[in-house]
Amino acid sequence: MPTLSHPRPRRTASGGRALLPSLSVVALVLAANFAAIIAVLLPNQIAHIDPANKVQNLAIVTSVSFGFTLFAQPLVGALSDRTRGTLGRRLPWMAAGAVVAAAFLFALGGIGSVPWVCVFWVVIQFALNAVDGPVSAVVPDRIPRSRRGTASAIIGIGMMAGAALGTVGAAEFAHQLPLAYTALGIAVIAGVAVFAVFGREPAEIALARQASVPPFSWRGFLRGFWVDPRLHPDFTWAFAARFLFILGYNLVYSFQLFVLTDYIEMSLDDANRLLGLLTVLTFITTLLAVVVAGWWSDRSGRRKIFVGAASAFLVIALAAPLLVPTVGGMVVFAAVKGLGFGIFLSSAAALFTEVLPHDGGSAAKDLGIFNVATNLAQVLAPAIAAAIIGSTVGYPALFGTGIVAVIAAALLILPIRGVR
Repeated sequence: MPTLSHPRPRRTASGGRALLPSLSVVALVLAANFAAIIAVLLPNQIAHIDPANKVQNLAIVTSVSFGFTLFAQPLVGALSDRTRGTLGRRLPWMAAGAVVAAAFLFALGGIGSVPWVCVFWVVIQFALNAVDGPVSAVVPDRIPRSRRGTASAIIGIGMMAGAALGTVGAAEFAHQLPLAYTALGIAVIAGVAVFAVFGREPAEIALARQASVPPFSWRGFLRGFWVDPRLHPDFTWAFAARFLFILGYNLVYSFQLFVLTDYIEMSLDDANRLLGLLTVLTFITTLLAVVVAGWWSDRSGRRKIFVGAASAFLVIALAAPLLVPTVGGMVVFAAVKGLGFGIFLSSAAALFTEVLPHDGGSAAKDLGIFNVATNLAQVLAPAIAAAIIGSTVGYPALFGTGIVAVIAAALLILPIRGVR
């Protein structure tokens, strides 16, 4: 895909003090949806529909949905890069995604069939990615490199606050699925509305009106999704590292409720309550890590060492329940996992924006391609996890596999040369 020809934006957040808080609000509602649905609502809904096959059914639903949405972000991101109008490049796609996601969320709670749950979650997840893809491009669009660690930290705080609120709220309303899903749908629309009011700046709209767009061709459009590893090796190493880190994280994340019920041997009600408390604990440690790491990463101008530290903390977290399969082990897991993920949210997110091809000229599309690493990991993690859980080794092997993946992610950051 040809790089879009337009005047380069001035990379600054001076378009309004509300820009980063509004992005944080969008991150909050997106994370609340993903955390509440994946960690609590879907497992509970599927367990109630077919208790005997809950692990396999959850793996099928999550893998199929992630598979269908694998290329949602780069596709919507590429269309966003080409969009021109009074609303700018990003907001129209965010608004459309929010409306579609909300409509299907309003109906999901009343479904009692695993195949239809899968269909609705596919549409919802695609729509949520249509919000996430364009909004992620706002950082390279409008924030200078020297401030991206701090910006990622602020957005990360919103993300983790949303994950905590979503999980705790979903755990409280796990027996009232229609109400829980409806609240999440309303939150998505409200979050995008906040960005629409406070996050746009006149300069960006003027830029969108002035920009020229190359003539559309399907060949060029599809070719734009290929990033040549020979020409952009840093992008390739970062992509692979992100894939393995997210894979290691998600092997356990999607099955936390079943880890508590089947590995720690808690009742479903107790597991739902503890899951909410563990999420709050993760949020607290993530908040601490994301603020410190984002500021420190910007101040030092270094990114790679922080990604290595994030991997080290996540390895320690995954080892805790493996060595101590008790509630105490899960408490350590939740606390240390937050430290690792918080560092990753701030420093790694900043690193990814610094290895984009074309100096960010097609930021939404290229960040969407980056997010394929996340989506691909999320596609594979449930299937891999279900196979591991069903093996003779079971849950201990699940934690061990996660450890191996995260260590490999840390090693793949080392060859990156364009970022310190």
